Amino acid sequence: MEHAYCGRVTRVNGPLVSVHLEIGLQMMEVVYVSELRLIGEVLHIRGEEAVIQVYEDTSGVKPGDEVWHSGLPLSVELGPGIIGNVFDGIQRPLEEIAKISGIYIGRGINVPALSRTRKWEFFPKVSAGQRVSGGTVLGHVPETPLVEHRVLVPPRLEGEIVWIAEAGQYTVEEPIAEIKLSQGITEKLFLFHRWPVKIPRPVRKRLDTKEPLLTGQRIVDMFFPLSKGGTAAIPGGFGTGKTITQHQLAKWADADIIVYIGCGERGNEITEVLEDFPKLIDPKTNRPLMERTILIANTSNMPVTAREASIYTGITLAEYYRDMGYDVALMADSSSRWAEALRELSGRLEEMPAEEGFPAYLGSKLAAFYERAGNFVTLCGEEASISAIGAVSPPGGDFSEPVTQNTKRFVRCFWELDKALASSRHYPSINWMRSYSEYAEECEEWWVNQVDPEYRTIRLEAYGILQKEDKLQKIVKLIGPDALPDTERLYLDIARLIKVGFLQQSAYDPVDTYSTPEKQIALLRLILDFKRKAEELVRQGVPLFKIREMQSFSDIMRAKLTVPNEDLSGLDRLRQAMEQEFAEIETEYL
Repeated sequence: MEHAYCGRVTRVNGPLVSVHLEIGLQMMEVVYVSELRLIGEVLHIRGEEAVIQVYEDTSGVKPGDEVWHSGLPLSVELGPGIIGNVFDGIQRPLEEIAKISGIYIGRGINVPALSRTRKWEFFPKVSAGQRVSGGTVLGHVPETPLVEHRVLVPPRLEGEIVWIAEAGQYTVEEPIAEIKLSQGITEKLFLFHRWPVKIPRPVRKRLDTKEPLLTGQRIVDMFFPLSKGGTAAIPGGFGTGKTITQHQLAKWADADIIVYIGCGERGNEITEVLEDFPKLIDPKTNRPLMERTILIANTSNMPVTAREASIYTGITLAEYYRDMGYDVALMADSSSRWAEALRELSGRLEEMPAEEGFPAYLGSKLAAFYERAGNFVTLCGEEASISAIGAVSPPGGDFSEPVTQNTKRFVRCFWELDKALASSRHYPSINWMRSYSEYAEECEEWWVNQVDPEYRTIRLEAYGILQKEDKLQKIVKLIGPDALPDTERLYLDIARLIKVGFLQQSAYDPVDTYSTPEKQIALLRLILDFKRKAEELVRQGVPLFKIREMQSFSDIMRAKLTVPNEDLSGLDRLRQAMEQEFAEIETEYL
């Protein structure tokens, strides 16, 4: 694509470049700087001066270098070939770049996001003479064995189909339809189109959330559920397991498409994602998980401006697959690194800093991101959702810092990671006393209808035990556990059974890494049945040590590891053994 000359560089300040314009530019327009053709975006225009943020390293750029403009805003290419790919923050395919420049991204490499040579099998769904509008499905392409790619009429286009291609193989640049617009203009349609990343894609209607996004993580699904179309934050200090928790959610979330944004994280963590995901098998289909996953890798040593753009790239790709009617789960790891990029750019722009140096518009930027999640009726009339889960990395684990506090304003689910739990090797280290979910009541109906009518009773009883144990622990720290009566000390033991036998979950154990809703409810019901019978015997005078010595006590604690999801009969055998043991104790003492 030819680009027109528009001016010369007058000043370079890190990723920000000032340009004296000879031709007018538009705000948010993409430009190319110096003979290296570094990609940038227009941030400010004042008279004949423009400020551009460059998405690549500006070393060697100097006053007098020429600048060219494209006439387009920062956009992504939307079409077949996105799924299973690994992009950087501005949708450059890293595998293709690696073939050109090796293990490091060379500057000025402008590789199209979607392959221009690969042919896709296209099957039309409309016919000539049919009237269509934005979001109408023109046809479909088998993008992967797990994803049928629905080729859509781009939003805001409306007219009559003049010509539609026959079923066959096409590249993304070959026309597959022609549409006659209301103005009388005929426009060609392709397997792909472009969309500006900072403009939300339109929908027909926003709906209430009502169905849980099942993750297989017991503390999340049972106590702090996230709805499909909901928003959640995972704040935690260094070493509390944010990234592993995000990985687990990405691997097991009950969504059709996964978008994982590694935004400013350490290179070794992104490497772990890139190595692990291709090996993972989707439990629902026994196919590789990458066949429904998009990865955006933007490590901490990549240019800070691309980090700022990466979450917009990710949410736009998520919106595209939502428009096809899919449920999408988006993981942003981490929004703190993105906010730090905002702060650095704001400082270089000499803007007035707000709290802790972050720009005053931090809150509105976070709101604009999380507001693009939700449960929707798409333009093609289908229900679909985007669930957004953002990790937050507060410095020193200080949850009063601006990014965490602003994030709490815009999310309805808050999974606070606890340093003390992580230090004691309790993972996921979600603090059950300081976390919350406003989706619990909305998800309750699904649990009652699909899993167990007693879901609410079981959940509240178990959480009540954890709350009471928290109060008892404060007394124990003052006077010691021996000063408590046996009935109170039994609460401490049952709470430990819930914490270790239910809430604690190993990401690396093949059985424990994922729990079905049926196993979750059955396991918690078994623990509560144990508690009720033990309480009854302790009240009747049975010594507490006899309860603690029961084989069933330790067997129930290990049931999460020994009972597979596909065969819950092991829990029935545990129940029978437990009842037998209780009967023997009752015979011995009563």
